[in-house]
Amino acid sequence: MVKKERKINPEDDLGFGPQPVIKNQPLMNKDGSPNVRRVGLPLFNTANNYHTLITMSWRRFWLLVLSGYLILNIIFAFIYMSFGSNSLDGTSGHTQFSHFMDAFFFSAQTISTVGYGHISPKGMAANSVAALESMMGLLAFALATGLLYGRFSRPSAQIIYSKNIIVAPYGDKGKGVMFRLANLRRNMLIDLEIEIIFSYNETVDGKIVRRFFPLELERRNVSVLTLNWTIVHPLDENSPMGDMTKEDLIKSEAGFAILLRAFDDTFSQTIHSRTQYQAHEIVWGAKFKPVFDRDEDGRIVLDLSKISEHAPFELEKMGED
Repeated sequence: MVKKERKINPEDDLGFGPQPVIKNQPLMNKDGSPNVRRVGLPLFNTANNYHTLITMSWRRFWLLVLSGYLILNIIFAFIYMSFGSNSLDGTSGHTQFSHFMDAFFFSAQTISTVGYGHISPKGMAANSVAALESMMGLLAFALATGLLYGRFSRPSAQIIYSKNIIVAPYGDKGKGVMFRLANLRRNMLIDLEIEIIFSYNETVDGKIVRRFFPLELERRNVSVLTLNWTIVHPLDENSPMGDMTKEDLIKSEAGFAILLRAFDDTFSQTIHSRTQYQAHEIVWGAKFKPVFDRDEDGRIVLDLSKISEHAPFELEKMGED
């Protein structure tokens, strides 16, 4: 592979510097998060608690909420049982397990301030614990409500990207690197701007360094994202990967960092979306299949399930030597 001499701009390195990619580890994950493992943090680090609770998946969030609710009620049930079976009036159990279940459900009623009145605390100790639990319940449910509101109201982008990036025919007997994207939501995205940073490992004076280059695009901006958008980088003499083969890209562990910015008309805020493609995800010689059709009324129908569909195409047919 013969590389052209290209001007290196440190501002294009996405903050990773000249650190090379090793063992095909991407610089960014598919969800746009940096592929960096952090160590050296305190054992009980609370700096990222709110960020973690806001950004974690819904499944993990509800599992955490339900687990915390059950564990807290179990702890208070054991506390009530430690005061003796006479610490709660209205219990009907005759075994240790039934006493525990009575205490558990009394704790659930107390922590949620429901208080059906069937079971009530007796004695200073049980009443004091019940008062403490009701206060903790008010604070805990207020916190959970705030987190739910924060998760629902947080502006975010739901962009679907094609699974692969392809090398397809482009222009007059030319080639281009392409991928597709679309908005998964029904909201309106306006003033979209996209940037692609191409990077690969290069050996300089016996040391492997990472090179970063912004790719020129056929179109970098669109006013409104109504259908899908096919992003195209022409493989011409000005392209940093114009003289690189598929084997060169894989050997140099090349990658493409995708950075998308748009204005969300629903939240009236700028949102961001990021993803990453690696060299082994490039399909050489292919064309994307259409993702939209028309119904019987002539209205355009966009099928997002076809965003990644492509068909083989022999690049030699474009008149290559």
